[in-house]
Amino acid sequence: MLRCSGFLVVLAFAVPAFGQDAKRFRAGAYAQDITPVKFPISVNGGMQDRKTTMVHDRLHARCLVLDDGKTKIAFAVCDSCMIPREVTDVAKRLVAGKTDIPLANILISATHTHTAPTVAGVFQSDPDIHYQAFLAWKIADGIIKAHSQLVPAKIGWGVGKDATQVFNRRWHVKPGSMLLQDPFGKGTDKVRMNPGYIHPDLVEPAGPIDPDISLLSVQTAKGQPLALLANYALHYVGGVPALSADYFALFANRMATLLDADKVEPAFVGIMSNGTSGNINNVNYGKAGPGKKLEGEQARLVAESVAANAFEAYKKIKHHDWLPLKMAQKEIELGVRLPDALEVKRAKTIIAEAKGGLKTQPQIYARETVLMAKYPAKVNVILQALRIGDLGIVANPCETFVEIGLEIKQKSPLKHTFTIELANGYNGYLPTPEHHALGGYETWRAQSSYLEVNASRAVMSTWLELLKEVAK
Repeated sequence: MLRCSGFLVVLAFAVPAFGQDAKRFRAGAYAQDITPVKFPISVNGGMQDRKTTMVHDRLHARCLVLDDGKTKIAFAVCDSCMIPREVTDVAKRLVAGKTDIPLANILISATHTHTAPTVAGVFQSDPDIHYQAFLAWKIADGIIKAHSQLVPAKIGWGVGKDATQVFNRRWHVKPGSMLLQDPFGKGTDKVRMNPGYIHPDLVEPAGPIDPDISLLSVQTAKGQPLALLANYALHYVGGVPALSADYFALFANRMATLLDADKVEPAFVGIMSNGTSGNINNVNYGKAGPGKKLEGEQARLVAESVAANAFEAYKKIKHHDWLPLKMAQKEIELGVRLPDALEVKRAKTIIAEAKGGLKTQPQIYARETVLMAKYPAKVNVILQALRIGDLGIVANPCETFVEIGLEIKQKSPLKHTFTIELANGYNGYLPTPEHHALGGYETWRAQSSYLEVNASRAVMSTWLELLKEVAK
């Protein structure tokens, strides 16, 4: 498994006293810059590692602390592809040591931008332990600053919709198609991720989408925008070679403009968290390709479309002087799909015969197989559920398939529930058992996909248990 040790982070901040006033709601928000200061740095999100020395736009940990007088909850949504527990656990301990926010009431997630420094080892990108330490410190710093800025506040939530920017990226393919080749030579796949535009072997998308834009809005007591936590089930957009926060930051900036909050004090913090987007992207392979666009143009178009629809929903939100907060956490054990001895032997042979580096899919996945052989048979994952009035939020450390998000919305005891994925660690893709049967990239065993086939069912069962607890 990933290892990150040998770094010490020291923070010294004044901690404000915890307000005990019943029925008094407070909130604080802060956007902490997490852009690296040392270059070149590894960027993950591809099959091969790449280094960059350029910054297109700044990366942030966008932090929000809520306080209902009895319970405090902290969010930190970070411009990162994925963040392992070795980093999030350190950040949480730092926060808990300098505030009275309980460890179990801190939710730290990654947006999944593919243009951020490597923090978790995936494919041929390995993390820089110095940036891991820097990131843990910065996340903690951001939450502590948000906590120090708690002010009387109002809170409300709403739901918008934008079905124009999300598409299921897994497609059913005609049997025998070359599109169904896999890196292990098994030939058992029935679907293909990102198959190419209007390929003649395509049948139909292999699943639904989720068009919801879930919104949690926080205002000052005088009605001034303080923070907006949004959630949308879209993987990422991309299109920029340098470090970039992708459409997530563009959405936040656009919302500040729409809410006339560009220059308010305290500074407005817009936040876009990633929903259940494990099999969702922004590309419609059922139509002809859009042609070449300017750098970052597609991310801007997505951000503006989602923000426009979010703003319409925002205008209907009823803000409350007080809403109850409740949060529950449970750590569960999940099995790991380990390679057997023959698979490891085959992988080592492929690597030994590779010339000029690992470039083909069989070679790249051979490396993953060798690394996976060192994994434990079981891993622990953190699951969370929280309640804000009659709004529910659940979190897990995976790239979660959209069917799972739709199911929790349907089964939750609360009026509306959404999922923040890639939270409190990183444990790869979370397909449903039905999608495991279909195969495809998201199910191929690697550091990016290794949990047991029935993992999603264990997650769903635990989520419902936690939601029932917080809904009381």
